Amino acid sequence: MERDEFKKRFPTLAKEMEEGKGKADLEFEVKPPKPQRKFAGYDPDVVDFIRRCSGEEEALEIIGYIRGREEITVEEAERLCRQLEEEGLRSFGPKKKSGHYEREG
Repeated sequence: MERDEFKKRFPTLAKEMEEGKGKADLEFEVKPPKPQRKFAGYDPDVVDFIRRCSGEEEALEIIGYIRGREEITVEEAERLCRQLEEEGLRSFGPKKKSGHYEREG
């Protein structure tokens, strides 16, 4: 149950817990919420996948695959291919290694 929901349903108990002491001389310890992982729920996009590639051929395959799944438009695919050809693979950013999101989060 979320903190706001708890406060709404049990206002007196929530107040006692926040103050750290209840009417029955019970001590409450309020722990801070566990921090969420930085990338929890993040859905990688085409550029994230391109940044995992080791070569331009692999990046072209990724662009084609994602275009085939209709996750990007034809125009976007053409723009990405043009950027790849004119500026190179690392113009999309440094290479991301396997486990990137677990290490960063």
